[in-house]
Amino acid sequence: MVLAKKYIVLNPFVGEPKTSDFKIVEEQLPSLKENEFLAEAAYISLDPYQRMKLGSQFPCDMIGGQVAKVLESNNSEYPVGSWVMGHFGWRTHTNVNPEYEKICPQKPYLYKLPDFGDLPISLALGICGRVGNTAYFGFKEICQPKSGETVVVSGAAGAVGSHVGQIAKILGCRVIGFAGTDEKCEYLVNELGFDSAANYKTTDLAAFLKANAPKGVDCYFDNVGGEISSIVLSQMNLYGRVAICGAISSYNETDPAKRKATILQGFIVAKELRLEGFLVNRYADRTMEGILQNLEWIKQGKIKYIEHINEGFESAAEAFIGLFRGDNIGKTLVKVK
Repeated sequence: MVLAKKYIVLNPFVGEPKTSDFKIVEEQLPSLKENEFLAEAAYISLDPYQRMKLGSQFPCDMIGGQVAKVLESNNSEYPVGSWVMGHFGWRTHTNVNPEYEKICPQKPYLYKLPDFGDLPISLALGICGRVGNTAYFGFKEICQPKSGETVVVSGAAGAVGSHVGQIAKILGCRVIGFAGTDEKCEYLVNELGFDSAANYKTTDLAAFLKANAPKGVDCYFDNVGGEISSIVLSQMNLYGRVAICGAISSYNETDPAKRKATILQGFIVAKELRLEGFLVNRYADRTMEGILQNLEWIKQGKIKYIEHINEGFESAAEAFIGLFRGDNIGKTLVKVK
């Protein structure tokens, strides 16, 4: 028998999540059944979407992906010692039935990790995992960028946004990023090669775009929604393309009046814009394509990464709350032990 720890959410989040909304509980895992394996979490992914995707019944298990090592196995495809990425939630140990993982709509991702060489295995939750694939497929497939075009990325210092900007540079685009601190903006320009970046809390973004994108914006990768996105759309070029990845600006908002933004239909019609929301699961059958391409770019020195790692399983709730306060640069993770 294995004693597992897991996080449960006690109540629906109201506004910003609180540490009191979470509780760590223990459970005894039964012996492995035929075709099952026991996975021990090494790193757990913390992502804004997790706030929005919980079930309607509470208490409920906290969802999310993790990188885990196979400790015991009754499945020859997942031998002891192999590394997997699985949507197992915030828990230390999991009995996994791969057949169940294939058919359960709540857990669409389970795969063995490729050889990362000397790179940290934690990248499987970031730039070489679902985060990286969100950037890779969302930007390339939906924005369909062309060399020489101007790209704007909101939430640009986050895990997805920082990656999108670097892919855009690889593809020959001019890249503008918006982030929430001067430090993050300096990181985007000086370390990641963005052409310019602005602190949305202290900058007149409309004036900034007119100065830094005088010929208009061709592609917009939207991680935040709200008034920031309204400003960008107002300055897009004819036939501009918008990939809508998230809306973190409104996730914790409880005042309906503050959820309102500029009416956009006029911009969309006049400029004949194409806006498309997406989830990375759309590209699940191409998972390895994205991972291997991002891995190759890292090895070639074309992509840089930064990880915001929190130590210890017990740090997860506070680190998750920090996502909505802008505490992180790059991918936020919990190192379980």
